[in-house]
Amino acid sequence: MRESAQKRQDRIAEVVRDRGVARITDLADELGVSVVTVRRDVEELAQRGEVRRGHGVARSLRPVPEESAAGGDAVAMVVSERNTYLTEAVQGAREAAEKAGLRLALHLAADEGGAEREAVRQALDAGARGLLLSPHWRTQAEAEADHSWLSALDVPTVLVERRPARTSAIYSLDCVRSDHAYGVHLALGHLADLGHRRIVLAARDDSPTARVIRAEFAEQTAARGLAEGCRTILSSRTAGPDPSVADPRAEDLAEVVGDSGATAVLIHSDRDALVLVQRLQAAGIDVPGRCSVVAYNDVVADMGPVPLTAVAPPKAELGRSGIDLLLRRLDAARDGLRPGATRHLELLPGLVIRESTAAAHASKSGRRSRG
Repeated sequence: MRESAQKRQDRIAEVVRDRGVARITDLADELGVSVVTVRRDVEELAQRGEVRRGHGVARSLRPVPEESAAGGDAVAMVVSERNTYLTEAVQGAREAAEKAGLRLALHLAADEGGAEREAVRQALDAGARGLLLSPHWRTQAEAEADHSWLSALDVPTVLVERRPARTSAIYSLDCVRSDHAYGVHLALGHLADLGHRRIVLAARDDSPTARVIRAEFAEQTAARGLAEGCRTILSSRTAGPDPSVADPRAEDLAEVVGDSGATAVLIHSDRDALVLVQRLQAAGIDVPGRCSVVAYNDVVADMGPVPLTAVAPPKAELGRSGIDLLLRRLDAARDGLRPGATRHLELLPGLVIRESTAAAHASKSGRRSRG
């Protein structure tokens, strides 16, 4: 006679308490029922507060030694050591991983050639069953050089804030990124609505995100009929592909604004924006009275003397979505199923309006002192 669901669940709870961690597939074999049935039982037990549900496992509510909890349930995230932009993405990924019963190991890649490949090797040697990767790729050539070894990885891999070209060897990898074209659209739309027609983009040029922002600014200002009054400069002397070499595109923003009569600036990133706003004000260019400023990233944009209006990519959601994509692959592999079609997700940024943007005011000289 088949035992009742309550008795079966009591047995599951007892096994989990004794072992600390029990795999769903092992429980199904021992109880002589389907994996689906055990998953449903574990879900009900978790709702009653008797066990904790993890990725393919049921866990005891009592503390479990780290080596036991981590065994076979680790994934890794590899990011550049200087990429503070992804800090929220890492935290989002960590929260999502822990919710699924996974341990997320963070590996930081040094800012030098081959460092990310070495970080991946270390992650795999440590037992990572899946990877979230956000390669720096200062140039397109760097990206293409990585395609061969990335395409050869034999564990589920998700690219975060990166989307490979259709012709590349890694286009079949899952990925999630912000729709930076929409981010530029939000910034330009806000400034245009305020009457700004002469806009300067002060942008980085040392990552795939930076290259998208620069390309979209040129394309979208042209589509709006603003190209003649808009231009692009480098946001700092170290914002180019090679920070050790002086880049001729690194012009003084205050001089550019003054000479061009620009009334607004879009600055990538917002760390650079905080510095450049200080320079504008030191040159007698009031923000936002004379020149409105929109920052891109919204990591520290609200912390300056003038809180900056900013394009805010959904950074934490990038990490959570990356883990969701990875779980889909891991679940399929565990159950011996096909993972389904590759997914390329794009998440829309938002625009946070603060004190640094205002209606445009015409200026012949390009400069206006306070008072």
